[in-house]
Amino acid sequence: MHFVAHAYPLLLDVAGRLVVIVGGGNVAVRKAGGLLAAGARSVRCVAPEFSADLPAAVERIKEPYACRHLEGAGLVFAATDRNEVNDAVVRDARQRGILVNRADADDAEPGDFVTPAKLERGAVIVTVSAGSAALAAAVRDDLAGKLDGRFVKMADAMRLLRPEVRVSSLPSDRRAKVFRDLAGEHALSVLDLGGIDALRGWLAQRYPELKHA
Repeated sequence: MHFVAHAYPLLLDVAGRLVVIVGGGNVAVRKAGGLLAAGARSVRCVAPEFSADLPAAVERIKEPYACRHLEGAGLVFAATDRNEVNDAVVRDARQRGILVNRADADDAEPGDFVTPAKLERGAVIVTVSAGSAALAAAVRDDLAGKLDGRFVKMADAMRLLRPEVRVSSLPSDRRAKVFRDLAGEHALSVLDLGGIDALRGWLAQRYPELKHA
């Protein structure tokens, strides 16, 4: 894994954009699988040949790469075993203002972003970049053993509670306090012991305005 010199971490919604993967081997299979698992609905692979393990949901363009294959793309992965092809993919993507990841990147020929090691538990996603892929995976696995399961329950509950709080009559500063309270020890314990209904009752006592959300 290449590590970009100046990294700004973010989580990207890939559901509404075309993702183009140039390459059809094992790297492409891993990239495609990860994208589909993250909610991507439009993934296209371009290669002369494709691994039998490539997910069925992936669109296949069985051709050598050409710059026209990037038309309409919102994200690009250069994942071939040929440096000159990956060079061309990176060059063409950048000319079009499309973010590109390069599987064989080095310090001389980097892409725009890397895919870090990821820990996913329900709505909790933790990503790790640590100087090497092996070290990042080790840090991720260490964190996995320490993650409090109550945080996972709360993150899942927030999918329901956050919209309710946001449409309530509470002013913005009070909404911010609600979210801080939900991240606290008391709320975590209420949810863990009593479930979402108990947590709603606890919130309603503290913030009566939420009863009418």
